[in-house]
Amino acid sequence: MSKIAPLPDVLLKPFIEQTLAEDLGRRGDITSQAIIPADKMATLHIVARENGIMAGLDLARLAFAMTNENIEFIAKVKDGAAIAPNQILATVSGNARALLTAERTALNFLTHLSGIATEVNRLKSMIAEYPVEITCTRKTIPRLRILQKYAVRVGGGRNHRMGLDDAILIKDNHIAIAGSITQAIRDAKKFAGHLIPIEVEVDTIEQLKLALTEGINLVLLDNMPPEVLKEAVQLCHGKCLTEASGGITPETLATVAATGVNFIAMGWLTHSVKSLDIGLDFI
Repeated sequence: MSKIAPLPDVLLKPFIEQTLAEDLGRRGDITSQAIIPADKMATLHIVARENGIMAGLDLARLAFAMTNENIEFIAKVKDGAAIAPNQILATVSGNARALLTAERTALNFLTHLSGIATEVNRLKSMIAEYPVEITCTRKTIPRLRILQKYAVRVGGGRNHRMGLDDAILIKDNHIAIAGSITQAIRDAKKFAGHLIPIEVEVDTIEQLKLALTEGINLVLLDNMPPEVLKEAVQLCHGKCLTEASGGITPETLATVAATGVNFIAMGWLTHSVKSLDIGLDFI
């Protein structure tokens, strides 16, 4: 089970408020208002439909609590737990209208974040024999970054920078506008000070050699074939950490890991991963 610390409610509540407001619109849940008596009580169960890794339970809890503060939410598992089909993940009891109003908001977060955690965990198991970490990128769904990156951590992955203010990452367009990779690194060092790490993206061995001459913390080896990637890792040994990126799939993951890189960046983990099937059932 993951030992990742949960995100505090103060960070999560705005996501729930905005999502519920989007769903409730101008008149609220008119289906539940039309069909269910205002004082009707019910108990429902959040149930897994397939194998996976749990993530997002606190968001589900808040979705129900912020719809009706008297709803009782009892989690049966914790984020990071392996879950199986037909397993009850949580039980919610209280006002029936409120339960159904919160249902889609709770499930949307649960299925998406659990899908990310599940895929990261699967990929980690595929390369367990190698001393390499899987990391996400900034290719996240707008406004959901801290949640998606949390799910990556729950699945056993690492986070790349959270935003543009975390670290300096010199990419191809920065180099083109600066005039050269050497000039870009020197300017970055003047700006950074001693607490901001500097990473440089390179496409060729020639670029890598120039970057290493200047001294950097981390190099992003972009779209390199395995034989070139292996050569690059050897050049970087003892000088800086290495990160492979660019079109890496489950089918090519082990080959990339075998080159000896420290990190493998996979942007699709946050922007394209399949949601995990989770439902809310009346049993």
